Amino acid sequence: MKFIHTDLGNLDKGRIVEITLSGSAANVQLLDSTNFCNYKNGRRYRYIGGLAKRSPVRLATTHSGHWHVAIDMRGLVGRVNASVKVLPTSLPTLNQQPLSSIPSLIHNRGLGLDNDVDIDPEYDVFISHASEDKDDIVRPLAQALVAKGVKVWYDEFEMRIGDSLRRKIDKGLANSRFGIVVISKDFIKKGWTNYELDGIITKAISGEQIILPIWHNITKKEVIDYSPSLADKLARNTAINTVEEISDEIAELILG
Repeated sequence: MKFIHTDLGNLDKGRIVEITLSGSAANVQLLDSTNFCNYKNGRRYRYIGGLAKRSPVRLATTHSGHWHVAIDMRGLVGRVNASVKVLPTSLPTLNQQPLSSIPSLIHNRGLGLDNDVDIDPEYDVFISHASEDKDDIVRPLAQALVAKGVKVWYDEFEMRIGDSLRRKIDKGLANSRFGIVVISKDFIKKGWTNYELDGIITKAISGEQIILPIWHNITKKEVIDYSPSLADKLARNTAINTVEEISDEIAELILG
């Protein structure tokens, strides 16, 4: 298998690697030494990145170690060139837009260049929430999960001008293994959140998805009044747990 390889050497956890593509969309992967060796030898491996359809791509290392970038055209048509650099440590790590992922052996997400590649990404989690809760809990949680290597469907990461909201949500729901539901007073009032919750519950009943509830500024009685079955599930509460604690627990559950 042909691929573009860049040896980044030893990097600390949280370093940002910027990959600039020219030409076609491509599969961009950030791997530590063990997983790069597995990748080269056709074995199962973990990576950070995915199908890159816009450029530049910024990916963060999840731990200290020896890191590599591998870019390939597996399953794609066209040609691509790339330049890779490690950004200075003074740059922020959490406000970078995560990348869309290709169906992967484990991982994260992307860009769009010359070729419009019609591949539905796979996600670890879909986050259902009310827009009023973005600043307090949802955006920090999504960013924290991405920084830990979790593939997240979150509307600010995925939606582009002109996109069909319903179609994007349906694809995100259909291709996610877990459904994070941030339940708040605003969530209960919203039409779209109820639409998303219906989809998550349907998949959970069929065993295709696991619901991960997070209560935000809401009482147990209010949750029970809204959905007794949802209130019965073990949840995390932002009045008790920090975003970092919640993201750590979710990442451990998903990534092992």
